[in-house]
Amino acid sequence: MRVILAEKPSVAQSIAAVLGADQKKNGYLQGENDLVSWCIGHLIELAPPEIYDARYAKWRREDLPIVPSAWESVVSDGTKKQFAVLKDLLNRTDVDEVVCATDAGREGELIFRMVYEKTGCTKPVKRLWISSLEESAIRDGFRSLKPGTAYDALYRAALCRAQADWLVGINGTRLYSRLYGTKLNVGRVMTPTLAMIVEREKAIAGFTPKPFYTVHLLCPCEATSERFEDEQEAQALADACNGQTAEIIRVEKKTRSDHPPKLYDLTTLQREANQLFGYTAQQTLDCAQSLYEKKLTTYPRTDSRFLTRDMASMLPDLAQTVAALLPFEQGLSLTIHAEQVIDDARVSDHHAIIPTQSVTAERLDALTNEELNIFNMLAVRLLCAVGEPHVIEERTLTLSCAGHSFTATSKTDTALGWRIPESTFYGSIGHPREPDEQAGVDPALYEHQRFFGVRAVVKKGLTTPPKRYTEATLLAAMENAGAERFPDEAERKGIGTPATRADIIEKLVKGGFIERRGEKVKQLLPTDKGKNLIAVLPETLRSPLLTAQWENQLCQVEHGNLASDDFLS
Repeated sequence: MRVILAEKPSVAQSIAAVLGADQKKNGYLQGENDLVSWCIGHLIELAPPEIYDARYAKWRREDLPIVPSAWESVVSDGTKKQFAVLKDLLNRTDVDEVVCATDAGREGELIFRMVYEKTGCTKPVKRLWISSLEESAIRDGFRSLKPGTAYDALYRAALCRAQADWLVGINGTRLYSRLYGTKLNVGRVMTPTLAMIVEREKAIAGFTPKPFYTVHLLCPCEATSERFEDEQEAQALADACNGQTAEIIRVEKKTRSDHPPKLYDLTTLQREANQLFGYTAQQTLDCAQSLYEKKLTTYPRTDSRFLTRDMASMLPDLAQTVAALLPFEQGLSLTIHAEQVIDDARVSDHHAIIPTQSVTAERLDALTNEELNIFNMLAVRLLCAVGEPHVIEERTLTLSCAGHSFTATSKTDTALGWRIPESTFYGSIGHPREPDEQAGVDPALYEHQRFFGVRAVVKKGLTTPPKRYTEATLLAAMENAGAERFPDEAERKGIGTPATRADIIEKLVKGGFIERRGEKVKQLLPTDKGKNLIAVLPETLRSPLLTAQWENQLCQVEHGNLASDDFLS
């Protein structure tokens, strides 16, 4: 008999259905040879300080820093009943093997290992690693189970992350709360994220708009000069050009191919869902997770935007199936270039998020509006990513008048390519895309053509302040934090991971450190509480570079290139 431990009840039910474990028991499902059960979130968590020493129950500055010499764990409140079920299952005398079937990633590995160790189980472990809950994917996964030891480095990275967060959170929060007489939450990822929002608000408040001026020649093509900071200098040029002759001294034409976009990883999906629908990062993650558990899309917590070579053969059929189910894509003529989305070297733990072959019209009809929007985004992105290039002809004219150069540009679509499925989708949600076409240069204009008696005008502009963060732009900033500092190191240069960034934003909102303001796409503003916290913290805790460096090192631990003890020290 073997125990199969999933992360959530819904996933356990999908696995049990494939394995024929259909007998419902108290906290698990039983089959002929399998006992399928589940965790409920983080069943086990690192022990609070008072477990190590009763005096830590009171927050005192003189007790800091608190650094456990040997880490302990406790069963989370509210999960003790299910833990008792798991402890009994894992220690049954007729059980001789355990399968870790928690989510295939860093946190899923940690959830399983902490339960496994807390129950005192020592039985051999196999690892189920799948990216879809389709029946075929589950069967394939069980045919290729790997030894649990193959994921020891992943577990060490997960445990290091939890312990590092504990050390910074417990000590930082207690120290600054005692110093300033009010609870001030400090977190390894949360604090630098808050700092970015506070710094942006400071930059906006301190911004002074500066005027600039450009001279425009009004002739068969409106041509523009360079910018001037001095209005009188711009006006002098306009006066010199008025009534004079302008000559086209150069005509440049080039054709540019706008290649199809990559498939979605979680962060890109969250960013674009925020821009299109105003969804928070957490809302998008919840929808993507629900679609995964309903077997309609693949595993969402991924940082990859490519697929593996073994998936190439199924893409034409999948694209045709998806296009036929989308009402706004009916009659679409598809050309499938599967090779554009295939790159084994750029797939880490999981490939990009795509629809599964289990999708049907009936199953789409059962989705909530939010889930359907996210599914449509994933489906349309698949059609775009395997599609034809979008081809644009660009024309640039350079004119000379009164000894100065002026330019006029235009763009014309010559082949819409992948823009067709994207445009029809955008139109269906009342969000028509901005056309790439830009009028202004008549194709009949030619080199050395002259225009007599041109008119010139001065136009004034103002520099604009930085924009407040939305969830889309904040996620991008979190993802890219540290990229300049660590350009050649491991792939995780940002702060947080695709799986954790949404939760960080929610914690900042719930903690009263930031607030959402606006209509559809909300802006993120720091509260007075958030500003005050950042004002008193040292640069080390505020800077995104520290946690970006730690994420980079955690990735090295995960790949076996850095010892966990070296990271923690």
